[in-house]
Amino acid sequence: MKNFIEEFKKFAIKGNLMDMAIGIIIGTAFNNVVNILVKKVVMPPFSLLTDDVNLHDKKFILREATEKVDEVAIGYGELIEVSIDFLIVALTIFVVIKFFNRFKSKSEDPKNSEVETPKNIQLLSNMERLLEEQNELLRKSQK
Repeated sequence: MKNFIEEFKKFAIKGNLMDMAIGIIIGTAFNNVVNILVKKVVMPPFSLLTDDVNLHDKKFILREATEKVDEVAIGYGELIEVSIDFLIVALTIFVVIKFFNRFKSKSEDPKNSEVETPKNIQLLSNMERLLEEQNELLRKSQK
């Protein structure tokens, strides 16, 4: 039990727990933004293209409702809305990750003076340069 508590402390102190919590909170807020974007921005013009039909209510009825039984229907309109929702989320995440990767590749390029290169990349770059110099000296000494 003591080992488990120590392991949990290391996990929480490292920041992983905080990173996860921040990610979940931002993800929840982002989900709300996307829901409003789909329902209030994308779907109204889309409903104009379909003669002002609300896609959310579109369904294929398998069995009509009676006094004794409930209606059985396939709600394909909701599927269309959720698919559009998914596409917007996927596109947005793609654009954000593409932006971060571009910035990351700039920061990892030791020759790029626009962005400060992280220390570990600088050290690796210096090691690579020194190895190249060492190999060049070895080639000259063997001739």
